[in-house]
Amino acid sequence: MKIGAQMYTIRDQCQTPEDTRVSLLKTAEIGYRHVQLSGGCEMDPQQLREYADAAGLTIEATHIPFGRITDETEAVIEEHRLLGAKWIGLGMMPKEARHPGELSALEAFFDALDAPIQKIGAAGMRFCYHNHSLEFRKLDGKLIFDRMLERFTPAQMGIILDTYWVQNGGGDVCTWIEKLKGRLECVHLKDMAVSPESWKDTVFAPVGSGNMDFPKILRAFADAGSQYAFVEQDVCYGRDPFDCLKESFDYLHAQGYC
Repeated sequence: MKIGAQMYTIRDQCQTPEDTRVSLLKTAEIGYRHVQLSGGCEMDPQQLREYADAAGLTIEATHIPFGRITDETEAVIEEHRLLGAKWIGLGMMPKEARHPGELSALEAFFDALDAPIQKIGAAGMRFCYHNHSLEFRKLDGKLIFDRMLERFTPAQMGIILDTYWVQNGGGDVCTWIEKLKGRLECVHLKDMAVSPESWKDTVFAPVGSGNMDFPKILRAFADAGSQYAFVEQDVCYGRDPFDCLKESFDYLHAQGYC
């Protein structure tokens, strides 16, 4: 299993093409060799690929807005060819599919994915869905996540499992890793800690500095056949996000990864 950086962590440092170039270099200086694109500025994919190549980084996966996946599928596929990325990720279902109790809205979201998923697969790429905690809500007595897994086969949909959001949603991370075998080529490593300001709240933390059992989680991902595990920290609470990425990298290196 190879360790990469989820660029959403440094999205604020990637709001211009030049800042993105510099950020890719800084990410590579930490020791990362693979990235997932998310949250940065709009860029010509060929230029972005050249910046990544110059930094010694491979772009393996992305997060793409739902509307582009459904309405601009062919263009998205071509962009990924230029980037050299195989995994086309959806970071979250659209707002209209998230309403509690509205099963019809969820089913309409599933239906809208059918054609794009078929085209992406035919192009030799892989569609992947990234979870948050909302997928652990129940509709008519069944988890949204389970409804998604019943609707799409492992061949149709990979899952970019996010460790923090599984735990935040009340799930057991390792149980879900076992359940999702065959879908977990790319995953997110994200730790959870108790807020220093409120015992009722949880916060994002560099991997290995929170309370999640990452030695066990990492073994489970490796056993499940995960190929790329991307470090991500949604909020860094005033710290330099590159320092947070480095802290996570150093921990994972000490665990025998990277």
